[in-house]
Amino acid sequence: MRTPEGFDQAENACHPGGRRGAAEDGGPGGVTTVGQYVAGLQEVDETHVATVGGKGAHLGALSRIDGVRVPAGFCVTTDAFRRIMAEAPQIDDRLDRLARLDPGDREAVGTLSAEIRRTIEGVAVPDDVAAAITGALARLGEQAAYAVRSSATAEDLPTASFAGQQDTYLNVVGPAAILGHVSRCWASLFTERAVTYRQRNGIDHRAAHMAVVVQQMVLPDAAGILFTADPVTGNRKVVTIEASFGLGEALVSGLVNPDVHRVRDGEIVARAVAAKERAVHALPAGGTREMAIDPRRREQPALTDEQVVRLARLGRRIEAHFGRPQDIEWCLVDDDFQVVQSRPITTLFPVPAARDRENRVYLSVGHQQMMTDAMRPLGVSMWQLTAMAPMHEAGGRLFVDVTARLASPASRPGLLEVMGKGDPLIRDALETVLDRDDFVLTPSEAGPGGPPVGGPPAPIETDPAIVTELIERSRASVAALRRDIRTKTGPALFDFLLEAFQEHKRVLGDPLSMQAIMAGMEATWWLNDRLREWLGEENAADALTLSAPGNVTSEMGLALLDVADVIRPHPEVVAFLQGVDDEGFLDELPKLPGGAEARDAIAAYLDAYGMRCVGEIDITRPRWSERPTTLVPAILDNVRNLEPGARERRFAQGRRQAEQKEREVLERLRALPDGERKAEETKRMIDRVRTFIGYREYPKYAIISRYFVYKQALLAEAERLVRADVLREREDVFYLTFQEFHDVARTNRADDRLIRRRKDEFRSYQSLTPPRVLTSDGEGVAGAYRRDDVPAGALVGLPVSGGIVEGRARVVLDMAEASLEPGDILVTAYTDPSWSPLFVAIAGLVTEIGGLMTHGAVIAREYGLPALVGVEHATRLIRDGQRIRVHGAGGYVEILA
Repeated sequence: MRTPEGFDQAENACHPGGRRGAAEDGGPGGVTTVGQYVAGLQEVDETHVATVGGKGAHLGALSRIDGVRVPAGFCVTTDAFRRIMAEAPQIDDRLDRLARLDPGDREAVGTLSAEIRRTIEGVAVPDDVAAAITGALARLGEQAAYAVRSSATAEDLPTASFAGQQDTYLNVVGPAAILGHVSRCWASLFTERAVTYRQRNGIDHRAAHMAVVVQQMVLPDAAGILFTADPVTGNRKVVTIEASFGLGEALVSGLVNPDVHRVRDGEIVARAVAAKERAVHALPAGGTREMAIDPRRREQPALTDEQVVRLARLGRRIEAHFGRPQDIEWCLVDDDFQVVQSRPITTLFPVPAARDRENRVYLSVGHQQMMTDAMRPLGVSMWQLTAMAPMHEAGGRLFVDVTARLASPASRPGLLEVMGKGDPLIRDALETVLDRDDFVLTPSEAGPGGPPVGGPPAPIETDPAIVTELIERSRASVAALRRDIRTKTGPALFDFLLEAFQEHKRVLGDPLSMQAIMAGMEATWWLNDRLREWLGEENAADALTLSAPGNVTSEMGLALLDVADVIRPHPEVVAFLQGVDDEGFLDELPKLPGGAEARDAIAAYLDAYGMRCVGEIDITRPRWSERPTTLVPAILDNVRNLEPGARERRFAQGRRQAEQKEREVLERLRALPDGERKAEETKRMIDRVRTFIGYREYPKYAIISRYFVYKQALLAEAERLVRADVLREREDVFYLTFQEFHDVARTNRADDRLIRRRKDEFRSYQSLTPPRVLTSDGEGVAGAYRRDDVPAGALVGLPVSGGIVEGRARVVLDMAEASLEPGDILVTAYTDPSWSPLFVAIAGLVTEIGGLMTHGAVIAREYGLPALVGVEHATRLIRDGQRIRVHGAGGYVEILA
């Protein structure tokens, strides 16, 4: 019977005589190498992946671990597969066609994959390969039934498990049947799911080869899977064991719910015993059959407590050997555990490396910076070198260790208050950690408690000249950087940059700048709190900050409307832009009527804002100046959806609304007891927020301006190294840290293997979702909204900009692919400043990540867009095109149709 390889515990290729053992030289249960086509499991280990595939290599390694029993068997090597492929007709042409297919075209991928599988299965097994396999079977003795298991070279890797992508066949009886199923395993390298998985992980189809594992079968009493880290929470200290009666295929097929046990420090801390009505058993003639379980046993656990604890210890031994958390498949035969597979758990989010990893708590920097994508090593190290606080890397993301502040009674309240104002989910997650009995923080363990994050700065007067002075200081610093870096090259460039980073931090940490930022934020909080108390107004600051002056991010979005005004009168330019797919299009524009003006308008926009891009805190991400086609969809949306002069009208309208709201609020306050005092205080805070809230966006703009100067210099150095044949391509430096790049420039030597490994790691990190809060145990703590005042089925988030809007949801994950119509509601994962050009064309905003004062929230308020942030899984729960209603003040989204 064929089963998917998704949870190999289904295979249970167990044998009571299966044993660990070094080479048994053909003795009972052992097979030695037979020519080039067969190798015994006990002869291989992790170094033989190219010969016996990931599964075979891991089984060989398992057989060498003291106390681990592995069923007897052998591997049909990848040399046999290469023989088959060499004889398969037209296989090269089909592989070429497969490589050109879009992974998203499931019908085409499925059709061609099936064609390749039929071709491979149609090739007769060569006589010498068949003889090697049947000879190995004879050496295993008289055992009649086997599991025949796919073992690809690109599977069970630290960065890509390929679980469920190739096929396995259980309880195969007789040499002829085994040979037929070996052929099917070869063909299963090209299942549709395996092909798509390789394409998405950047693995060349020709680089993957298939070995086959043949192992003896027995009838297990119970079977299941063991995770040496909790697969749901990521906690590395918790072992999770799933178990059922009979073959594990019952779990894979969903026939039964397994018993689930959780073990921590050798003790069972949680268990759930399921009612198991059915089981799968092997048949004497081959194949398997589903059978009813005796009613008296259905609610009995498949394992005793002693067996659970013993199995957990076995899992820890295997994990220690491989050096990382493992997904282990096991079976129980006569109270003896045998292991049929162990692979790395590739879905766990990594833990930051630290000398002292006990009971540490980390906050995600990406959730604060509105960029949770994985960063390349150069991007990570550059942010670490220019940040104001120590930052730890894990999974291509950055984290700040807040253990000391969280542990100290003096600093904890301030930390929780600031986090709660920004993102309630972070605060709830931190409080969840504090409530744990098994994760104890004390000031002595954590070190001295520091001041609260975002502690109050010195007071500052409400004077617009302060903002003007700060901006001039920043511009002068960037101009000096641009001037002084021009002549730097080689190691001297890196020495210069290390000094420039100190100036970077000096500007970023300017006390006056911090006071100005906090003045705007605190005024916002004051207005919301007091006007809620005095007038019952919710989020009053939303209207009072409309069209606040000096916000570089909102100005960036509005400025693109001016670009659209230049382009709109020229239909040939519009038609040309609709077909643009080459980054050199600006050079082509002057050939068209009105094209020179269009080029100049876009070029002027890039001069002002071209250093920005989605994910801009990662210096390796392409800037708008490097990839101007990114802006074209937003420009065309503005041309199509808006009338000339929209920029001035929008800004003026927002300013009028803010002024009207101010008059209304002050008038209502004066009618209250002690109203003149309340109105006077409120007027001071309104002036304060309108003076400083726009500056909130400028420091980020200054950082990214400096980053673009750094990047241009570093890429010029990379190009020099490419010309000197030190690097293969300039973007290879993105996969080196700043110090490693420095070393390459100094020595003129680069480690190609390191760069390739880093590229593989980055691809794997891209599929991971970073948690808001991460502990040193590896547990990602998500936090929750504690609300019961929303309609059933509504999605809850953090209200950041008031109002109610109903419209079509446009789920957009890539800004360059956005196509928006008036009245659309943008639904996306996050919006850093680069998304603001889209805000002018939408009616509302929903994001998965964000806080009250993050960039998207600030711009939504300035544009008057009802907005929610922190709506967990919004891009999955809301389908593109659905009609939704956003309650910007109520903090929830209703899905209407």
